[in-house]
Amino acid sequence: MYAHAHRPPTPPQRRHRRYFVLMGVCLVLFVLAWSVVRLWSVPAAVAMCLVAMVIPPVAAVVGNRREPGERWWDESGDPESDRWWRELDDRDDDDRRRS
Repeated sequence: MYAHAHRPPTPPQRRHRRYFVLMGVCLVLFVLAWSVVRLWSVPAAVAMCLVAMVIPPVAAVVGNRREPGERWWDESGDPESDRWWRELDDRDDDDRRRS
């Protein structure tokens, strides 16, 4: 049908998708806990909220974790700085090969 529909998502798209899925789960847990589950069991609703409370920090870590080969964290746009970082990266690679 569409040629672009079969293209795998880029790393930023995957990170965004993971983040929004985790945050969606968080919201669903909160809403279900206090609109439905509390009618049967308040301790279960509290437990669901405690689980939901842990999800946002985890989502932030998952959403900001770089994938292998990504270099978005050190691209400054300054050619001299980028050259300097590449030189340091090459040294690190050489040091790893020697050991």
